[in-house]
Amino acid sequence: MDDFYPHFANQLNQYSSSIEKVVLALSGGMDSRVLLHMLGRYKREHEVECLAIHVHHGLSDNAGQWAEKCQKWCDDESINLIVENIELDKQQGNIESNARNARYQVLNNYIGANDLLLTGQHLDDQAETFLLALKRGSGPKGLASMSSDIAWNHGRLVRPLLSRSRHEIEQYATLNQLSWVEDESNHDTRFDRNFIRHKVVPVMAARWPSFSLSVARSASLCAEQEQLLNELLSQPFSMALQADSSIDIAALHSHSVLARNRLLRMWFEHNHQLMPSKQHIHQLWQDVALAKGDANPILNLTNVQVRRFQQRLYLVPDFSDVSLWQASISLEQTLSLPDGLGQLSILETKKQGQLSAKALVGREIKVMFNPEGLSAHPCERGHSRKLKKLFQEYGLPSWLRRRTPIVLVDDKVAAVVGLFVDKAFYGQDCELIWDK
Repeated sequence: MDDFYPHFANQLNQYSSSIEKVVLALSGGMDSRVLLHMLGRYKREHEVECLAIHVHHGLSDNAGQWAEKCQKWCDDESINLIVENIELDKQQGNIESNARNARYQVLNNYIGANDLLLTGQHLDDQAETFLLALKRGSGPKGLASMSSDIAWNHGRLVRPLLSRSRHEIEQYATLNQLSWVEDESNHDTRFDRNFIRHKVVPVMAARWPSFSLSVARSASLCAEQEQLLNELLSQPFSMALQADSSIDIAALHSHSVLARNRLLRMWFEHNHQLMPSKQHIHQLWQDVALAKGDANPILNLTNVQVRRFQQRLYLVPDFSDVSLWQASISLEQTLSLPDGLGQLSILETKKQGQLSAKALVGREIKVMFNPEGLSAHPCERGHSRKLKKLFQEYGLPSWLRRRTPIVLVDDKVAAVVGLFVDKAFYGQDCELIWDK
């Protein structure tokens, strides 16, 4: 127990020259309660700004009492506490996963540049995470489980207890006469993690007392293999990745199946998407990348689609149909577009714009997304054509053809934002600005 606090302090001291704030995820359970106790001492010794965040899920009848206890403990340590109340739909998906994701979304709001986020996962949690990944059939990335220190939002996430067992943490809490809350849901073996914790790990540990340490070594070796693969394939990945975060199919063709599959997984990670299964990687290549040239192939995954356009693969997030939406806009006005498409403004300028103010003043200006039946005469073209044809000629991907703003003046196409201005409305004293 003598090295418990020094070990904690040494991990934080690695960032002592740049720490702006230390944020503790405080559930009130034993692990985070121990972290709070050590953080209080660290704050007194180093005069660093500290903050604790307690997320009130409302899933337990005792949740209100837990928040009150967290407040008292933070007062004892002179650390400010913020209690965040969130509501979860108990009927929607995996409640355990949803609660964890919601908790981290809340914590993200408090992590700025050079801030540290502390969480209480320990050695036994690492073993459970490894076994959960094994149950799912994960590869080295999943089996690498949790890192003790990773980049997080604009700061870093640090797990100071990851090398300590649950028994050691309990010893520290008892020695320092700490109290903590017990979440009754932690004993519900309907949840996979709890089943592994209460039914699987004890049997393994009884047979092999160092089981959790062995699992931690395996997780560490898997993490090393992941780092090595990233090093070896970083240059090929950079060559295949395009400026718009698509990936070049021809560049992938030049690699073996194993290397190509790895590059595709790196592509998903680069785009902050869930890692696809082995079957989905196979489908992606066979059904999307290698589809016939005139096809418009789509692979639907969780919250995202894989699409192909001009021999590149794109990850397209799920979005709502906005083709029936339209709204009026005036000069010097900013219009909010639907479904997270940003804002559109028409601003008067001096010889820097694309539109003629004379052609706009006193006329009805609308913005819409449906190109059906519309034609235009781009100022750099010799004739008018249907928007459908123009979108093809300008190389606009199919999934953006009903998500690109069309500006109409008295029901005539004046511009398709980012593509062209109609010849009849061309000028230099008005500027179209699409702030995405």
